[in-house]
Amino acid sequence: MTRNLVAIFLVSLFTKTAVSAPSILNVSSTQWDALNVSVGGRLHAATPFALPCFSRYNNVNVSVDEAACRIIQANYTSPTFRLESFSANMQPQYETCMNTDSGCLLDSNNPGNPLATQGTSCNQGEISPYYIDVGVAADVQAAFQFAKQTGVPLSIKNTGHDYMGRTRQPNSLGIWTHSLQTMVYHSQFTPAMCDTSYRAITVGAGVTFGQVYKFADDNDSMFIGGYAQTIGASGGWMMGGGHSILAPTYGIGVDRVVEIKIVTPDGQLRTANACQNSDLFWALRGGGGGTFGIVIESTQMVEQRIPIQVINMTFTPTDENLQEFFEIAVNNSVDWAEQGWGGHINRAPPGLIYVNPRLSLDDATTSMSQITAFAQAYNGTSAIETLPSWYAFSSRFIAAEEAPVGNLLALGSRLIPKALFETAADRARIVAQLVNQTAELGFPYIGVATPIGFNYTAGTTSVTPAWRTSLWHLTAGTFWSYNSSVAEIRATLGTVHDYVHEQLTALAPDSGAYMNEGDVYESNYEDAYWGPNYQRLLAIKEKYDPDGLLDCWRCGKSLALVSP
Repeated sequence: MTRNLVAIFLVSLFTKTAVSAPSILNVSSTQWDALNVSVGGRLHAATPFALPCFSRYNNVNVSVDEAACRIIQANYTSPTFRLESFSANMQPQYETCMNTDSGCLLDSNNPGNPLATQGTSCNQGEISPYYIDVGVAADVQAAFQFAKQTGVPLSIKNTGHDYMGRTRQPNSLGIWTHSLQTMVYHSQFTPAMCDTSYRAITVGAGVTFGQVYKFADDNDSMFIGGYAQTIGASGGWMMGGGHSILAPTYGIGVDRVVEIKIVTPDGQLRTANACQNSDLFWALRGGGGGTFGIVIESTQMVEQRIPIQVINMTFTPTDENLQEFFEIAVNNSVDWAEQGWGGHINRAPPGLIYVNPRLSLDDATTSMSQITAFAQAYNGTSAIETLPSWYAFSSRFIAAEEAPVGNLLALGSRLIPKALFETAADRARIVAQLVNQTAELGFPYIGVATPIGFNYTAGTTSVTPAWRTSLWHLTAGTFWSYNSSVAEIRATLGTVHDYVHEQLTALAPDSGAYMNEGDVYESNYEDAYWGPNYQRLLAIKEKYDPDGLLDCWRCGKSLALVSP
């Protein structure tokens, strides 16, 4: 280890307040050097993402790096830029310690705003002082051994898409899986010790949807995944459920995975599938990322490359047309789901984007005639067309319109059951909820991305069974500013929590929620995220991690621990 690495570590150490600090203090430079040797020199020091723009770091004067700062300011809200930095999260509040207002943030609305940096210290926040850029499974095994010997906690980061802050922990040793970039296509893949074969693709833990969508397309295939190009295909998205706008036909992420290679906290590299380590495989299919081990790669089923029908509709909401739009969306949702439509009702721009792998263009046009007529009546836009493949859709509607990141977002959600769409009175309740939500929190984002039409074998995954009976994933969220106080941040999080509890949960009290996009203060997280599967997940957690080496918000020793 170089002297610079030690110096950075010591400077960052004394700015944090965390229960793990004594463990960090007790680790000698000799121990860090030994760890670095054991992982082939892949141990690195980490400083905050925006540090080059600040003249003080952990309350010590430093030099501003003008050139590096300009690059960061220009790309502060770019997901592809943040993807390449261990220190960056897509939602940067989790780079900070919100309880103590300790972090290093720019103004996401104007990254060049000098008020964000002048007279402000850039502090380490929750960024791990050290991280391992994992290249092979042995690196993870070394990290577990080090954590057990020293007491230093571990945190796991893949791409940084995390609304819960589970990828960060103060004073931890970071495990970064970004460099695990293998992709292998299998015309027939047979999981170890099994008999059934699948058309599949094996992806390393660092592979993103943008990469695997193209790779699948090059192999005349379609990979079922999420809506952001920079989400990891094998990480928390898949292990937390993994919704997709193709899910109504093909299932969610936990339905697609057939084998996982994972290093468990006892240091074993295990193969988990339906025939080997099957209890672990079940837990990984819904129990959440960062809970039972560190995934090295996963193998997931793919489909034949086929044309996709797409509708892209936008309008300008007004007092005159808002309720009518929601009435059309709600009243047609059961029929649309049965026909194979999945998609998003968008907040920016307001409207919807739906896809359908089942219908012809003529049938799709007929199916969506009511929403098209609505758009025409209110000077909106509506286009229905056939695209040659899912990759063509993702290139045009996902990659080209990738949402900016770098904002500070409080989010909550609820799965809305199909049963609530089946009577006029209940449909009216949903419409009223959406109109009221628009008035209070802005136009809602709704994921029409549940596996309602997928032929699921009961009990094979550990997500809440509410996924199987729901049509919508309804979210509620709001933002705060880079310079908000601790009290203001708590108030914002509290507003979303109260809204989810008093409105969304009240609308569907017997349903559940998507843990990857849930309220960070979900009052009944055990039932909301896992339902009857919770107790079994606890037992499996204890079996594979008896020393509690993996520990994070809603995914640690008891699947629920410290405040974010």
